[in-house]
Amino acid sequence: MTKKDGGPAFPNEYDYIPGMTLRDWFAGQALAGLWTDDSAVAMSRSCSVVMAEDCYQMADAMLAEREKGDNDG
Repeated sequence: MTKKDGGPAFPNEYDYIPGMTLRDWFAGQALAGLWTDDSAVAMSRSCSVVMAEDCYQMADAMLAEREKGDNDG
């Protein structure tokens, strides 16, 4: 089963250069938000894999919520 990734974050006319997915963009934005918290920065030095997993879980939650919104109207 393919994970829903939201499609391209910044679509363009060139299919052969797909760029990052919306899921990647959301995860990056979650990471940027976490970096504003000093305790998260300190934790990331020892748990970067866990932090990355958490960011992608947040991205998946955002995509799921976005899909629900698309089905509302």
